[in-house]
Amino acid sequence: MSQYVKDLMNEVKARNPNEPEFHQAVQEVAESLAIVLDRHPEYRTAKILERILEPERVIMFRVPWVDEEGKTHINRGYRIEMNSAIGPYKGGLRFHPSVNLSILKFLAFEQVFKNSLTSLPMGGGKGGSDFDPKGKSDLKVMRFCQSFMSELQRHIGPNTDVPAGDIGVGGREIGYLFGMYKKLRNEFTGVLTGKGLNWGGSLIRPEATGYGAVYFAAEMLSSRNETLEGKVCLVSGSGNVAQYTVEKINQLGGKVVTLSDSTGYIYDEEGISPEKLLYVMDLKNVRRGRIQEYVTKYKSAVYTALDPKADYNPLWNHKASCAFPSATQNEINAKDAQNLLNNGVYVVSEGANMPTTIDGVNLFLDKKILYGPGKAANAGGVSVSGLEMSQNSMRLPWTREEVDDRLRMIMKNIHKTCVDMAERFGTPGNYVNGANIGGFLKVADAMMDQGVV
Repeated sequence: MSQYVKDLMNEVKARNPNEPEFHQAVQEVAESLAIVLDRHPEYRTAKILERILEPERVIMFRVPWVDEEGKTHINRGYRIEMNSAIGPYKGGLRFHPSVNLSILKFLAFEQVFKNSLTSLPMGGGKGGSDFDPKGKSDLKVMRFCQSFMSELQRHIGPNTDVPAGDIGVGGREIGYLFGMYKKLRNEFTGVLTGKGLNWGGSLIRPEATGYGAVYFAAEMLSSRNETLEGKVCLVSGSGNVAQYTVEKINQLGGKVVTLSDSTGYIYDEEGISPEKLLYVMDLKNVRRGRIQEYVTKYKSAVYTALDPKADYNPLWNHKASCAFPSATQNEINAKDAQNLLNNGVYVVSEGANMPTTIDGVNLFLDKKILYGPGKAANAGGVSVSGLEMSQNSMRLPWTREEVDDRLRMIMKNIHKTCVDMAERFGTPGNYVNGANIGGFLKVADAMMDQGVV
């Protein structure tokens, strides 16, 4: 670690105490950018990186709501408006008990670079609440969303900040949030993405993050003249990202053998076929059940309960060629990374945000496997969010094929940017450096043009 990075991290930790996820995200980016800042001292003089890691605005607010039994609840709401140098703030809302400033700042920071890589005019932001929609009635979720939006609506807009969904925020939540925004502001605008198809949504948006992660993996494999055909794949999670990752892998001839949720994971050696995937989609999206139910329907599968005391995740300890972590941050530690390598995995394409710890990332880089970091590999979701914004602005919907073609081309271009930037700065094949540098340069140049603001 260079002296500049050490000094920067000491300052970040002093100014942002007790925010480990944010520290981790900043350190990974700073280590990649050290060579850029040495070669371009004007960025260091203008303190561009220091300005990027300081949010332009942090909004925190009370969210009181009353359930159908008349009981009052109080949650905490957030919106981190990180950087608007290249466009309106853009990034998801996460509803989960783990939500805090550290997690949202790391997500917003990552979003700045991810959005830059898409080449679409979007800045970076993130928000959410410690509210947990899991297991709650539609009425409870609606009342919370309406209270949440009654404050958030003051801070967002189609040319200011355009939130989307994330963990715990799917089509149901986006609908309730949009309905309240429309009522309070008396306007029908593209202020949220991930909307229903009947009221401004885009085809392929639900599929976009999962599809994009698979397209990115396919691009990495193509650099070695390989395809996904016949390859065994490990996928974590069982939500939106994981579901459509499985769907696209199946379409490209691969075989997925795992899925998980917060209680444990299933291993199906025969593969999660399109028919089995439909069952998972009904289980998770409609019945909102647990992945354990899969093994009662399909006897070929084995369920393993989560052991919170274990220092590794057995999901990553199966023979495979490819891994698609699609659940949450830091789900692959150094031991998991070593298990993946020992079991023959040489392609990792991250569908989740920062799912691998720094020690795990360093193992992947040392072994020179095809490792696609989240800010590049999972940029498909925000890319189609950007395309949804374009369609809203034009008042014109595009066909499924047109959106999918645009998504595939964006992922192809992101892959090319990563490869080109890694090579240009002396670390060929290092997708982490390529993604961080490629995302940084566009934002940095915009900030230089716009002055110290």
